[in-house]
Amino acid sequence: MTKILAAEIEIEVPFQDIDVMEVVWFGNYARYFEVARSALFRSLDFDYPQMRTSGFLWPVVEYHVKYVRPARYGQRITVQAELLEFENRLKIGYLIQDSPTGEKLTKGHTIQVAVSAETGEIQYVSPPVLLERVARVLS
Repeated sequence: MTKILAAEIEIEVPFQDIDVMEVVWFGNYARYFEVARSALFRSLDFDYPQMRTSGFLWPVVEYHVKYVRPARYGQRITVQAELLEFENRLKIGYLIQDSPTGEKLTKGHTIQVAVSAETGEIQYVSPPVLLERVARVLS
């Protein structure tokens, strides 16, 4: 069985995140994904400060989201981020669920690529610094 690298956070939807239709404004889902993605990176000891000092930047080059059901003010939601690919790029899958019921609300994924901070060149293979951290957690 393959070990899965994932992190999960819980959020209570704040008032400022809803729109005039009284549901979470669509752009806030990217922020929820980001909070879970940061928790995943911290579990690898490779959060943004460590990325910066490694000599590689990891811009998001693709963002995909599928809205299934709306989240609403005060609702407790669980956001899961799962590392799906890491050898040549970072592909992270996301699932947002209603915390009490587990009902699926939103799913999606992002893709990030390594870019040399010095030259700005895209790396077509993930740098050893990332591969070592993933191997350490998977072992």
